[in-house]
Amino acid sequence: MNRIQRDEYEGREFAIAWRDAALENGEGAAAVELATQSLAALVRRELAAAWAACATFEHVALGYLGASSALILFFAENLAHPFRLIGMQAFVAALILALCWIEARVAELAGAGEENGIFSPAGTEEQTDRSVCPTLGFWHFWRCWYPHLFFLFCFEELGKLVHLVQPGWQDAKLMAFDHWLTGVHPSVWLEQFATPARNDFMQFVYLTYFTYLLVVGGVLYYRRDWRGYWSVMTYSAVGYAIGYVIAIFFPIESPWFSMAGAWHGPLQGGAATSVINFIEHYGRVRGAAFPSEHVAGAVAATWGAWRHRRWLFWVMLPLVACMCLSTIWGRYHYVADVFGGFITGTLGYVIGRRLMVMKGSAEPHRLTLVPLEHQD
Repeated sequence: MNRIQRDEYEGREFAIAWRDAALENGEGAAAVELATQSLAALVRRELAAAWAACATFEHVALGYLGASSALILFFAENLAHPFRLIGMQAFVAALILALCWIEARVAELAGAGEENGIFSPAGTEEQTDRSVCPTLGFWHFWRCWYPHLFFLFCFEELGKLVHLVQPGWQDAKLMAFDHWLTGVHPSVWLEQFATPARNDFMQFVYLTYFTYLLVVGGVLYYRRDWRGYWSVMTYSAVGYAIGYVIAIFFPIESPWFSMAGAWHGPLQGGAATSVINFIEHYGRVRGAAFPSEHVAGAVAATWGAWRHRRWLFWVMLPLVACMCLSTIWGRYHYVADVFGGFITGTLGYVIGRRLMVMKGSAEPHRLTLVPLEHQD
């Protein structure tokens, strides 16, 4: 008998002896059963508390993860590592639930809330001065700002899901649509107007995409308008989720790839062009071009500014309009992508508003957590 076999044998002997002793001793068996039941009840209770701590944004985010995981499972034969992707999505979902649970628990223990335990970060007003509790402020900050990391994760993941359903690219359809609509291939036609200065301006406004949701969210966060803040995040989440699902079923790789060689050369520019070239080199996702998530995210954030900070809407509007043009100028998108992004971003706003006023999902944005000493 080798060492491994001996260890396994001794392990079985120990387990059998422990079981027999527990069965002979009624109190021991009862204690084991009670401990097992208590652990199961604790797990169920904390999972329920984590779900209760989720607001409308989390419902949308977790819903997207669930839907995409179901698609991965259904079309698993089209992926090299489907269960690795499902495992990653489960990990992200667990992180979201854990963050919501921790922030809610810390707020409860810190005495946040007056009537129903704590006040959600999605609430209509601030009831607790979070600056007096650094721990609460830390978790509250991450609860508010993690959506940006979630959006980035989902977009980067699309690079692995673009051929989940369709094995080939569908760019020819959008190229034909653009030509039918304009009589030319827009990104090729625009090359005649390219100069280093114009290129750099267009690349600069293309880069402004990354700031829209940060700016709108930052203004609302600074003003402690939690209802407005989480409304804007929800508009964006719905718009992105719709776009992500469309991209999975209708893979488009963008003119940058499908029309390579149609131009006389790369776009030359200055600092902004260098920055965007660096970002595209290390962060480009091949596929997921339709609808344009740049346009969808910018439109959803702009509608959020219209709804909650009208002055900010008028500041953003010309930049967003130029950014939409820059996606074609820079050879990143077709005109059809821009139209699709505008529609999905607007749908995100319309559906998100409805979700935020549905009874029990967002109004009045309060979490009813039973104090620890009153839980069964």
